[in-house]
Amino acid sequence: MNDTMIRKTPIDACIVQKKLQESGLEKVGMASIREIVRLVNEIEKETGESYVRMEMGVPGLPPAQVGIEGEIEALKSGVASKYPMIEGVDILKKEISRFIKNFVNIDVDEKNCVPTVGSMQGAFASFLVACRRDIKKDTTLFIDPGFPVQKMQHKVLGLKYETFDVYNYRGDKLKVKLEEYLEKGNISTILYSNPNNPSWICFTEKELQIIGELATKYDVIIMEDLAYFAMDFRKDLSKPGVAPYQPSVANYTDNYILLISSSKSFSYAGQRIGMMAISDGLFNKRFPDLKRFYKTDEFGYSMVYGAIYSLSSGTSHSAQYGLAAMLKAANDGDFNFVEDVKEYGERAKIMKKMFMDNGFRIVYDMDENEPLADGFYFTFSYPGMDGTELLEELLYYGISAIALTTTGSERSEGLRACVSQIHRSQFEDLEQRLKVFNEHHA
Repeated sequence: MNDTMIRKTPIDACIVQKKLQESGLEKVGMASIREIVRLVNEIEKETGESYVRMEMGVPGLPPAQVGIEGEIEALKSGVASKYPMIEGVDILKKEISRFIKNFVNIDVDEKNCVPTVGSMQGAFASFLVACRRDIKKDTTLFIDPGFPVQKMQHKVLGLKYETFDVYNYRGDKLKVKLEEYLEKGNISTILYSNPNNPSWICFTEKELQIIGELATKYDVIIMEDLAYFAMDFRKDLSKPGVAPYQPSVANYTDNYILLISSSKSFSYAGQRIGMMAISDGLFNKRFPDLKRFYKTDEFGYSMVYGAIYSLSSGTSHSAQYGLAAMLKAANDGDFNFVEDVKEYGERAKIMKKMFMDNGFRIVYDMDENEPLADGFYFTFSYPGMDGTELLEELLYYGISAIALTTTGSERSEGLRACVSQIHRSQFEDLEQRLKVFNEHHA
């Protein structure tokens, strides 16, 4: 930045530069989400100025009251003093199974529906089992862009993975690309999020069918991360037992694990509770190679009494009752959980226009031939700058985000913005800061 720009930036540039140097980050544009959070916290603390915080995907809406009340009642009944069953309390398992039937239109036995300490633990446990079921299949394929921490989990576990950016392989191209990897015979699992974090692309039914049929053909387990369940707001997915339903690969293969989060759709992130649903066929399937690590070769038993048991001995007892209450209300049609979170889509629509009006471009903008939905995330770039440079530059203007390159994206020019923490009262501030940025860089 030249001296003229430094004098005119909305945040004191000397303090920003000082905090960048103190951070110990070799390149702030390649920092993790939590590192960006820490850095911006430090700048805010010293300057007294509030940032437009778009780096972390945390809920920005109140939790569902029905869940709070359900959890309070459970605490009053004394569950806090009791260990929960590792496989989950019966009422929650029943409601998870009902929820999947009502909103995905898929039958999963309640025995095979297990609460986890957030979808993060669900993924970690799944890797521990799915990637060890066949000694010849030792590699996960990530359909990127994706959640960076899932790759970190692989590194912690010493597991192998491969990855490709799906944006240039939509529709029929996806089949050809996937078979390039699957034909080698080493892929144990395929993981993707739908809607996608960070790009917000959503797979079409045709693409899900391709993934499902290839999973069956090559004996690969699909881990479908539904962290943003029913949040493709282009369709009304809110009515239990009524089409349209949340799209899922479960319609096209029996080789699947569904990871469903309560953090975004139910704004229940702080209680760290998610849902894992394993297809009936996979849960009961036997893999002799599992006995290298677990007492049994049965997939589901190894998951619950091997992986999940060793990780946490179950999930918060009271939170299970809170989630059960929310799911029951949704299943009974008494609680429209989608209606509240539509606010994220409305914020995204307004914010995307602000960025585009001030010289920015949307990076991931299409689902095949259909414009991308407005939702929890969007991606943006600025002409002439790569993503890591743009991220650092925006810090001087009181705006934070993360670089797409940290998510496995090949779009190195882009950043990911999360809309959840931006309140409408900040829109005027955001628009003014974007305007100043564009004046300085146009």
